[in-house]
Amino acid sequence: MRLFKKSSLLSALYHSGVTYPVPANISYFWNFGVLAGFALVAQIITGVFLAMHYTPHVDLAFLSVEHIMRDVNYGWLMRYLHANGASFFFVIVYTHIFRGLYYGSYSYPRQLLWVSGVIILLLMILTAFMGYVLPWGQMSFWGATVITNLCSAVPFVGTDIVYWLWGGFSVDNATLNRFFSLHFLFPFIITALVGLHLIFLHEDGSGNPLGVKSTVDNIPFTPYFIVKDIVGLVVALIGFAIFLFFAPNYLGHPDNYIEANPLVTPPHIVPEWYFLPFYAVLRSIPDKLGGVVAMLCAILVLVILPFIVVSPTRSAAFRPLYKFLFWWFVLDCIILGWIGGMPIKYPYYTIGQVATVFYFMYFLVLLPLVVKLEIYFWNHKINDNK
Repeated sequence: MRLFKKSSLLSALYHSGVTYPVPANISYFWNFGVLAGFALVAQIITGVFLAMHYTPHVDLAFLSVEHIMRDVNYGWLMRYLHANGASFFFVIVYTHIFRGLYYGSYSYPRQLLWVSGVIILLLMILTAFMGYVLPWGQMSFWGATVITNLCSAVPFVGTDIVYWLWGGFSVDNATLNRFFSLHFLFPFIITALVGLHLIFLHEDGSGNPLGVKSTVDNIPFTPYFIVKDIVGLVVALIGFAIFLFFAPNYLGHPDNYIEANPLVTPPHIVPEWYFLPFYAVLRSIPDKLGGVVAMLCAILVLVILPFIVVSPTRSAAFRPLYKFLFWWFVLDCIILGWIGGMPIKYPYYTIGQVATVFYFMYFLVLLPLVVKLEIYFWNHKINDNK
């Protein structure tokens, strides 16, 4: 104990992992922060092992992945852990975000906590996109070509940005090397941001299902919530293991098991499932620049959410109008994910446009309107009681 008191770093770690006060009424939905941290560490470890055998060259990248799968001891396991671990990571983070939206975790005084989480999400998306390019299959190559070409929509300097990303005049060896370097670097930047995220969390304390500031009914993080997190982790890993060993290629596109060929364009270019909602937003706008702006705004609108939606009550447990609207929003996100994997034709294109309009209306119009209605009804009820 004296050692912890003498060292400010050890004292901070001791407080964060042992004595940190946590509301006694939090549910298993609060496990997803720990699960996300575990998934990040697992991705870094498996990524380092894969980098030992991967060759970032257009003539050798696809073959090096096959070499990892066939010749390296347990290379197949490392590759499947890393590829499916990305999906596992996004499932956890998306659930974490939806939980935050449901219980109002973005509200004052947790604005910085929420904003730092959105920045982490944005870096995760960029990291996953660059990782998807590395196997150098057909979908990797053409996905990189399509997505990087979006930068050409930027007025005046768009073409120069594209050539800078490519490192030349087409997606080639320089592009692959850049993506490999950044894919290796970004997880460590994300780790640093996760540390900052935890600092913001401990500054104001954890939320709870009631959405009220709890200063009385708190218990130490250890041993109570350590046990709860371990139980949640075991259940999550069992589900992940079933998926890993019985359907490891289920989420992979068949075309990505064919080596990249610049002369053969796949009939339908589809990104990984966790990009599909944003890809649907991109395709729903008929203008190229407008589509790029809409796709970016679909993420950045989360940043401004704490500043445009200020409700005296956070949790949806006491907000029936907001609860009803929230589940419509969840359904809308599922529809966008489905549309993102469909061809651009009727009726998918029209459905995607309607779902995109609802997505932005939810944050910019419907949520502020619901808050005003709630305040009006609460004030009206108080006046009636008087």
